[in-house]
Amino acid sequence: VKTQVKEQVSRILPRVEESVNATLEAKVLTRSSHSSRTSYVIAADLSEMELKKILIEKMEGNNESAHAEEPVQTTCQMKETPLPVYETGVDEQPIVQTSQHPEWFSLPRKPPSPDRAWNTAL
Repeated sequence: VKTQVKEQVSRILPRVEESVNATLEAKVLTRSSHSSRTSYVIAADLSEMELKKILIEKMEGNNESAHAEEPVQTTCQMKETPLPVYETGVDEQPIVQTSQHPEWFSLPRKPPSPDRAWNTAL
């Protein structure tokens, strides 16, 4: 019985080794490709965070310069400037003609009738 078991094991063992090696290789390849993808994602996240930090710092710098003291006037302290009045003199000239081109503003007499002869597909 021991010899039969040894023979069976010697036949099965190479197949088991091949299967285990193939599985390990697949796992290693999957892990390495996943780690490269993960490192890319981490690098992208870091650069995005750095850009956001720079943007926030610039915005804070702009806010500090915007808060510099400026003279403040209330509405009652401001002088009200009158609107300018322009003299055009149009009222003095009589209107001789209603329009230089009265045909531009006249209504058409009758709408044109459709001419279907131009298109033979209809």
